[in-house]
Amino acid sequence: MTKNINIPNALSISRIIFLPLLYYFALNWLKLEFLISYIFIGITDALDGFLARLLNQVTKLGKILDTVADIFFYFSTLFFLYYFYPEIISFNENLIYIFLLVFLLAYVISIIKFKKPIQIHTNHLRFNAVLVYLIMIFSYFFDTRFFATIILLSFIIGFIEEIIIFIKFDNFTADTRSVWELIKKRKK
Repeated sequence: MTKNINIPNALSISRIIFLPLLYYFALNWLKLEFLISYIFIGITDALDGFLARLLNQVTKLGKILDTVADIFFYFSTLFFLYYFYPEIISFNENLIYIFLLVFLLAYVISIIKFKKPIQIHTNHLRFNAVLVYLIMIFSYFFDTRFFATIILLSFIIGFIEEIIIFIKFDNFTADTRSVWELIKKRKK
């Protein structure tokens, strides 16, 4: 058990633990404090995976913690965007419904086929996570309604890729880079 307690896992856990701090700042309309905390908490998302690979501390628990922390952090970001910048959400309302439908469909398909929910960290979805992180920061300074549209469309494409992987392939890992990587492996 002690091999699962490491710096990368602690960073993932910290993202979950400090999330209520963001809600506190948001609900008390402390936008600058929120922004600074959001930046620091979001950095843990990049650091946990980087350090896990660098320190050779990749664990099953770490992958689960990272996924759970990601889901809480990025869906909270949707709330924060709505709370601080409702025009972004209202401008993209229909696209958000499509995104949620495709997101849930990916989970349902993984549960039906593999008997458990699976989230793949494809390059496309990792890139989208960075965009979501950035939109929260950029929204403090600029109107990001169209940027949100691009992110939502990109996420829909990313989750469609994940659905294709679930349907067409049985042998993949959570760190599969893309459907093209699996197609190349299959041809070999």
